[in-house]
Amino acid sequence: MSFRLSFPLVVLIWLNTFNVIGQSITLDDCQEKAAANYPAIARYDIIEKTKNFDIANANKLYLPQGTLSAQASWQSEVTSINLDLPQGFPPIDIPVPSQDQYKVAAELNQLIWDGGKISAQKKSIDANAELEKKQLDSEIYKLKERVNNLYFGILLIREQINQQEILEKELQRNYNNVQSYVQNGVANEADLSVVKVELLKVGQQRIQLESSLQAFIQMLSVFIGDQLDTSTIFIKPSPVIALPSTVVNRPELQAFIAQENVLESQRSLLNSKNSPIVGAFAQGGYGKPGLNMFKNEFSPYFLGGVRITWNFGNLYTLKNDKKKIDLQKLSVDTQRDTFLHNLNMQIPQQQIEIEKFRKIMKDDNEIIRLRTLIRESAETKVENGTMTVSDLMKEINAEESAKQSKNLHEIQYLMSIYSLEYTTNSKK
Repeated sequence: MSFRLSFPLVVLIWLNTFNVIGQSITLDDCQEKAAANYPAIARYDIIEKTKNFDIANANKLYLPQGTLSAQASWQSEVTSINLDLPQGFPPIDIPVPSQDQYKVAAELNQLIWDGGKISAQKKSIDANAELEKKQLDSEIYKLKERVNNLYFGILLIREQINQQEILEKELQRNYNNVQSYVQNGVANEADLSVVKVELLKVGQQRIQLESSLQAFIQMLSVFIGDQLDTSTIFIKPSPVIALPSTVVNRPELQAFIAQENVLESQRSLLNSKNSPIVGAFAQGGYGKPGLNMFKNEFSPYFLGGVRITWNFGNLYTLKNDKKKIDLQKLSVDTQRDTFLHNLNMQIPQQQIEIEKFRKIMKDDNEIIRLRTLIRESAETKVENGTMTVSDLMKEINAEESAKQSKNLHEIQYLMSIYSLEYTTNSKK
């Protein structure tokens, strides 16, 4: 009965432990989380909402626009008519307006045709919003390289720690062997001390590596917004046969295109500013005098019609303004060419690096095999008293160095592939 009660509990504890210890993460997971956790990601929503507000405001220019005005004035002279009538005609009394005049008026203006100004303005709003988004894409893309460096740094340190643990076990085994050699008179205490020193040095190196590992994991945790620790399993990316494409597809190129679109929208705005505007208007008011200047009293009035306005002052600067836009486009083209030139210099270097590590890795296993044979032979010689323990330590360190070099080459090979993939933004 007690077994039935305790067994589920044991299984539950085992599953919980497995979930904690077995927590794993991939490089792609880190990339996605880092992008989603980046504070600037909120700007996408801000840019879109701002664009919608600006376009809504531009559309409201099609609605009737109203103005209300009030005016009180005094003038030094008013209109008067003096008629010199022939004798016998009765005098005519023509009213003279007062020198003080008052007017309150409300006017409504309805746009009929604006020469494409509002349409060009909305296109400019769209183009500028798109440019902001593409620039934000480029900013977030740069996170990728930083995450890559941290992730591969963690993998490399993990491999070094694992190798240090293997080395410690190997040194401990040799320490136990030398102890027996001392007891049999084949070795002395100084030989034992040599092995002990190497054990202590390896322990110190492991402590330094563990400290570096914690620092790298902590930095990556901040980037992705998810708490990781030394128990997390960082999955090593699988080596690939096909290398990334060398065709550059970076988000910066889309930003350059967006810049050109903004400049084209500015050109459209320039052209629309030099077109006449047609609109209808209606005005109602109350003043002294009204529309009848000879009625010297307060009276209401109304008038309406169609108005055409054309500000052709912009024509004076239109040619130079267009030339400025052409120069700005030329500047964008130069920036893009410079950007691609720098990338095209990096790509061959990265391809050479990938090929270099591919070739180096072919001999790593053979070097380790030979180093292991040399170390085993050295152990036999020490046991027979024909080699010193110090010489044995050199062979052990040489074998360890070969194993660490293999791990380093594997990580460097992966890093070089992902560096090329980052440079071109082409998936493997």
